[in-house]
Amino acid sequence: MNAHSRIAADLVVREAIDEDAAIDAFVRARPDATPFHLTAWTRAVEHGCGQRARFFVAERGGRIVGYLPLTEMRSALFGKGLVSSAFAVGGGILGEGVEPLATAARALGYPSIELRGGPAPHGWTIDRDTSLGFARPLASSDEAELLAIPRKQRAEVRKALANDLDVVIGGAELAAEHFRIYAESTRNLGSPVFPPRLLRRALDTMDADILTVRHRGSAVASVLSLYLNGTVYPYWGGGTEAARALRANDRMYFALMAHARSRGCTRFDFGRSKVGSGPAAFKKNWGFEGVPLAYAKWSSGPMREVDPRNPKYALMVRAWKKLPLPIAMLAGPWISRGLG
Repeated sequence: MNAHSRIAADLVVREAIDEDAAIDAFVRARPDATPFHLTAWTRAVEHGCGQRARFFVAERGGRIVGYLPLTEMRSALFGKGLVSSAFAVGGGILGEGVEPLATAARALGYPSIELRGGPAPHGWTIDRDTSLGFARPLASSDEAELLAIPRKQRAEVRKALANDLDVVIGGAELAAEHFRIYAESTRNLGSPVFPPRLLRRALDTMDADILTVRHRGSAVASVLSLYLNGTVYPYWGGGTEAARALRANDRMYFALMAHARSRGCTRFDFGRSKVGSGPAAFKKNWGFEGVPLAYAKWSSGPMREVDPRNPKYALMVRAWKKLPLPIAMLAGPWISRGLG
């Protein structure tokens, strides 16, 4: 038996039940981990969207050395599949045991699996052409941060700073206001808003907060951010129709950079955007270089298709943009809970 075979033989892969603390300790110790690897994220998806959480660990000598969080996605509209991590831009396998963890996932019997990050199991399809990730270090001060932003966008931020805008930061007390703004933003993009229970659960159980920008007492932009290992992840954010003219989104992200710095963060992760999209261009304007994200996929048949750019969704997207906001807020969560 060679050394590789001995290592593999020493590895035990099993499903973890009620072992969140041990798993999260492993996650927090990994520099390649994201908030979407934490058990609280997958449990928030389970609580907010009704999709079952599964956790698999690889152990050696009783110590966790590898880990894979999974969500069982079931939707009448979008089909069935496993996702790591669902409703997230990151996830996938952490640490050792890539092949046995992938085998355990396939053994659950779902027709497709998507790993959003991490090492790819042998023979799986790897998509590096669809999504870009945007992250860079935070500067040491507001003035240094301004200088780190390319000139044209820096001028927009300076205009935003001169506008009559107030910034408030908090938690649950801002949740309802944040959801209304986020729902309007997703409606304007033609996408259904995620269930408020998902957002609220993530806010309540993770290191997270809400930053909201107000104009004359009225909220016009808001973002819910996650934090892990010195990185801030602005995740669910958007603005109202009035936000554009006020440059409220520019004010929001610049304020978040300062707030994250005050919390001891050294890195700003602007998240994922589709190649060639408007959001990707916006992030590049802020001085973030897009890096291709590698998503590993396996299927025994057709993959789940949830990309809103798919032509078959074009009519739905156009119609959704025209919905009255109260209807979009009511119907959106029912549809989006199956997106993953």
